[in-house]
Amino acid sequence: MNTTYRTSTINNRRYLGNKYKLLPFITRVVEAECPQVETVADIFSGTGAVSSAFQDKILITNDLMYSNYICNFAWFGAEDYDPQRIAEFVTAYNAKTGCGENYMTRNFADTYFSRRDCAKIGYIREDIERSYKRGLLNRRERALLITSLLYAMDRIALTCGHYDAYRKGAKSEGSLELCVPMAQVHNNPLNQCFNEDANNLVKRIEADLVYIDPPYNSRQYCDTYHLLENVARWEKPEVFGVAKKMDRSGMKSKYCTTSAPRAFETLVQDIKAKYILLSYNNMAEKGNGRSNAKISDEDIMKTLSKKGSVKVFEESYKAFTTGKSDLPENAERLFLCTCRDGA
Repeated sequence: MNTTYRTSTINNRRYLGNKYKLLPFITRVVEAECPQVETVADIFSGTGAVSSAFQDKILITNDLMYSNYICNFAWFGAEDYDPQRIAEFVTAYNAKTGCGENYMTRNFADTYFSRRDCAKIGYIREDIERSYKRGLLNRRERALLITSLLYAMDRIALTCGHYDAYRKGAKSEGSLELCVPMAQVHNNPLNQCFNEDANNLVKRIEADLVYIDPPYNSRQYCDTYHLLENVARWEKPEVFGVAKKMDRSGMKSKYCTTSAPRAFETLVQDIKAKYILLSYNNMAEKGNGRSNAKISDEDIMKTLSKKGSVKVFEESYKAFTTGKSDLPENAERLFLCTCRDGA
């Protein structure tokens, strides 16, 4: 068997709103303005890019989507894992041929992926679950292999970086190949990873710094990444429509609706921290209707000012979008609230 394999890092994934390119900006603000931070809570963590900049701290990650949670647990989970075991599974999966019919071929063949790749995706995902239930993998190892599969899918999917539609008739540029995630073997044993509504979670946690990066507009992430969510959960639901989406009614974020300002106000009120750092761009009236920000600057300042003193930092950058907006100048703002009495 060929024992060579490629590796991947946390930023090897396309994702709307990914803050990886802004990490120097974010860490610069925290280092200059937030002394004595030992615990960081990233409560809308997405891919975990921002959390990765604070791996020397105690980390609390959270995301409403299970596919993001499982990746965060792979990168930051407190449980140790065996790198050799991950490499052996990845090598075996990459060498596997003749995977046969399964849930993926029945529902997604020749849409986002070729029939051959769908067969392999379905086989691998089923085998990960079977191996975990047989005790051949611990929770972190299971998460690492699911993460490896999701990243591999994302590299070859016939999409524009999201799963609202696939490119009909397009030829795949490569076949499915898993990489070994270069995750730290020994993370801080006090790290915690959650998969729930941030508004509920903040009632139970405390941190020196709480970083908030909620959805900005009406585009629900569970709609954009439904296929990755489906494979991560592996509940094999019925899918429908041209885009082959599953029922996502229980995964919707209120931050993508008109109730976002009220949700944000309640969230901030319940946070227990020394510092709150909010990332929110300047799309209020600049994109198309769906791109417009759901929370105004006025609402942000009003809510944060009730909690403590507020400073605003700004940096221009080119954001990753779905291709429907082409703004030459986009600004990411960081709203830093130093909370009164550290709460």
